[in-house]
Amino acid sequence: MTHRHLLPDEIDQLLDGEVGFGVAPLEAHVKDCPECQAALDEARVVVDALESLPLLAPSPAFADRVLSEVHVYVPWYIAVRDSAVAAVRPLAPRSQPVRLLLGASALSAAFLVSAAVIWLVGHLDAAVFFASVLRTQVSGAISTAASAIASALFGAPAASYLAHGSAAVLLGSVLLYGMALIVAAVLLRTVAVARRRSRS
Repeated sequence: MTHRHLLPDEIDQLLDGEVGFGVAPLEAHVKDCPECQAALDEARVVVDALESLPLLAPSPAFADRVLSEVHVYVPWYIAVRDSAVAAVRPLAPRSQPVRLLLGASALSAAFLVSAAVIWLVGHLDAAVFFASVLRTQVSGAISTAASAIASALFGAPAASYLAHGSAAVLLGSVLLYGMALIVAAVLLRTVAVARRRSRS
């Protein structure tokens, strides 16, 4: 042990008063080496000075101030979930019986939907047939209603054109008519605001 000086962790062992198989050679080295004895005395002075310092505690608001400056990355799906929960929470009923009733209703709806899906998977050909019939009925009802609206708004020629046109033509006509209504409403509002300002 006399061929080298003590390492910092070995000096720490002596300062802490540790006991064990490897401590006796360190103590023997310190007795024979004035440089290591001086390093041990300096370290002991520092430790005594640190132990004599008063104990300080941060203010109760210290943690809140530090955490308010910490920017935590929140994944988008957690942010969406938290926003959805915050939006739904005020709508949730506070009464326990109402919550139970809503829970039972949701479970019943889930059971019915599951049963319907299972039936559809088992009877896929019937589901496709009913879907095609329903689509035909709905598209026929929509085209009839659109023809009636077009006949009332634009006359019989427009209704006959829509009756022989495709679904894209029908959808485009409805969108065009809706845009015309929006433009007319904006123009009427602008005129009303202008008249109100001219009166005042």
